Amino acid sequence: MTRRSISRSRTDLPTNAELLILNALWDLRDGTVENIVDRLDPSPPANYKTVQSLLRIMESKGFVRHTLRGRAFVFSPCVTRDEIGGRLAKRLLDRSFRGSASALMMNLLDCNPVNDQELDELEALIQDYRERKTKDRASE
Repeated sequence: MTRRSISRSRTDLPTNAELLILNALWDLRDGTVENIVDRLDPSPPANYKTVQSLLRIMESKGFVRHTLRGRAFVFSPCVTRDEIGGRLAKRLLDRSFRGSASALMMNLLDCNPVNDQELDELEALIQDYRERKTKDRASE
């Protein structure tokens, strides 16, 4: 078995703590460590040094970058919410449902209350997807 190199690719998934920080940055667009700490859930309170260390790790993974504003490091996300959401959904799909999108969808519908409006929205999204797929095939 080969060891994973220290520098990781942008295809890695964030840890739970890193995802909390990314959510704060996506909401803020950019921010100092203090801005991020203030944005995180106060229960339990985030430790400034821990957030600072996590941001450095996240920077090495390609999730965030920093610029200098005066003497302060200002961090901004390098990945979008959709990119990470897609990676997380793909991992869940592959690991838990053996790649079956319909099995994942049925599990979501069976385990979570879904009202008629949400069902209508899902049906519209599926229809839009089908139309886009048909257009893509026609343009090939």
